[in-house]
Amino acid sequence: MRAMYICLCNAVTDHDIRRAAADGVHSFAELQARTGCSDCCGCCEQEARSTLDHAVTQVLSQLPIVAVG
Repeated sequence: MRAMYICLCNAVTDHDIRRAAADGVHSFAELQARTGCSDCCGCCEQEARSTLDHAVTQVLSQLPIVAVG
């Protein structure tokens, strides 16, 4: 699967965002701190937020359900 550039200013791809979500990044501020995404011109913010939200949803849906006693 080929990567799609989300943030051209800082060369952040959709793969980078999915990897960050898998590594525990769940907020846009964390994503910006980790990747620099959308800290220059801001044109990518909407797509970056959408990609992160989708990636976080996928990560959380794969977590096991724990029974509470």
